[in-house]
Amino acid sequence: MRITHLGHACLLVEMADCRILLDPGTLAEDLSGVRDLDAVVVTHQHADHLDPDRLPGVVASSPGAVVLCDPQSVEALGRVGVEAREHGGTPTELGPVTVTPVGQQHALIHDEIPRVTNVGVRLDADGEPSFFHPGDALDGEPGRVDVLAFPLQAPWQRSRDMTAFLRRHGAPHAVPVHDGLLKEKGRELYLGQAERLGSPTTRIHDLAGAGAVEFRAGQ
Repeated sequence: MRITHLGHACLLVEMADCRILLDPGTLAEDLSGVRDLDAVVVTHQHADHLDPDRLPGVVASSPGAVVLCDPQSVEALGRVGVEAREHGGTPTELGPVTVTPVGQQHALIHDEIPRVTNVGVRLDADGEPSFFHPGDALDGEPGRVDVLAFPLQAPWQRSRDMTAFLRRHGAPHAVPVHDGLLKEKGRELYLGQAERLGSPTTRIHDLAGAGAVEFRAGQ
């Protein structure tokens, strides 16, 4: 498995000869060179996870890609001409990769802000590490995974929630996402908390600017 952090919540996951783009939102980097995708997965409709201006071009550059999303994002994508498939019920097989939906609702931001659907995603393939991206929720139960994406900072999340999420899952490896609102010193502070106060069995991998980073099963 290779993972590339493309900014904020957006990751490119390459496993078992499949290329899966997760949450290409407005805070992601330049996506014009992202091609030959097998799937695009959107956890929810908020703009920092779903960029309605850029996503049609991303999908058009990968004609065979399947677009999987939470129930409410189907309509949002349809408005920009992207045909998407709701995957809030059963797993989807992308050749050798199983894409399993996890969770149903976005974390609470404020009582006066309506909550939207949020469906995290677990990825599995024989001989590859398992992976989980929660989107914007911390209550999903994907089971034990090898590589955990975790929100580093968010308006809906306290730092102690972030470290508790890491401790609860205890994955061997974790990669920070949802970091697009942080300046350099703020990132250092939150990363330090993740490393010191998260799970003692979890190694934190900061992938920002690192390109494609490889993870192997059993390591």
